[in-house]
Amino acid sequence: MQRSLANDAEIEFSVVMPCLNEAETLAICIQKAQQSLAENNVSGEVVIADNGSTDGSQDIAAGLGARVINVPAKGYGSALMGGIAAAHGQYIIMGDADDSYDFSALGPFIEKLRAGNDLVMGNRFRGGIAPGAMPPLHRYLGNPVLTTIGRIFFRSPCGDFHCGLRGFSKAAILNLDLQTTGMEFASEMVVKATLQRLHIAEVPTTLSPDGRTRAPHLRSWRDGWRHLRFLLLYSPRWLFLFPGALLMLLGLLTMLWLLPVPRVVAGVTFDVHTLLYAAAAIIIGFQAILFAVFTKVFAISEGLLPPDKRLESLFRYITLESGLIIASLLILAGLSGTAYAYWFWDQLSFGNLDPARTMRIVIPAVTALTVGCQTLFSSFFLSILGLRRR
Repeated sequence: MQRSLANDAEIEFSVVMPCLNEAETLAICIQKAQQSLAENNVSGEVVIADNGSTDGSQDIAAGLGARVINVPAKGYGSALMGGIAAAHGQYIIMGDADDSYDFSALGPFIEKLRAGNDLVMGNRFRGGIAPGAMPPLHRYLGNPVLTTIGRIFFRSPCGDFHCGLRGFSKAAILNLDLQTTGMEFASEMVVKATLQRLHIAEVPTTLSPDGRTRAPHLRSWRDGWRHLRFLLLYSPRWLFLFPGALLMLLGLLTMLWLLPVPRVVAGVTFDVHTLLYAAAAIIIGFQAILFAVFTKVFAISEGLLPPDKRLESLFRYITLESGLIIASLLILAGLSGTAYAYWFWDQLSFGNLDPARTMRIVIPAVTALTVGCQTLFSSFFLSILGLRRR
């Protein structure tokens, strides 16, 4: 019976495997993990986080000396968090129980964790992917694209965001307060570890074909979308700020270009109709920027994202009072433009107007009024978000 080389209080490493009907491959995974712990002279245990198996996986695990933890909450992330919380080891190595990862080669993970790294990621693209081990859609599109997005959005050093074999300090990962319950749990761990500036290392990892005869639990498009959605929601800059700033800049430049006179480019005339779309771009872009700020402040206040020193410095100058001043100036400019347009109409005895001329007054005035009102309401809302509470 391979329980450990010591009692619970002295366990250094726990190997945690999520399990949902893995009877075909569970035994070989447990045996490989136990053998690797023994070869590396590690006091360890194997923990099976069972997510409701009905094929006898629990009995197989218990018969081999693994500790079985029943996790009622469904989902890959739920199973892993249940296993992580129940593990007795100071360090944890997690991996799928489908025999696609080589649990007999845990030495590099053990070495890197003992060296002081908080998270050690396997990298299948550096270690080798056996023929048939990963579908072409995942190998050449899904994993590379999502990993690249994660590296750009969060400046993560990880070259394989979704490798299922990884090791980490139990205390460090629990401090991340991971929340997702599905497959996006893998992305959340890497993203939060990067944002919290944990020490992250990589080791080459091999990937073999799945040893099961049944279809895998993974659903390519559904789970790929969930990973992408998570990356976007955790990066307000890329979801809201950068697109909003670009849209607002293009709208502002177009408005300034068209305000004096219509412009002709390659025989095409751009007039007040284009000016109206430029105004819409400014308003929508400004709204997106506000959403970026709202999301960031809320995520920090709820502990979903770490504090941002740049945002804190910015808020020393952008206060409720300064926001109200800027909003008042914009509203005043809008009202002044409206008054001028009314005066111009009065000069024509409230008769027919020349749209090409009057809309050059009305559109900027309405834009200033709208952005001013947005600034006014947003200033109060940000103040509410920033209230200190217990």
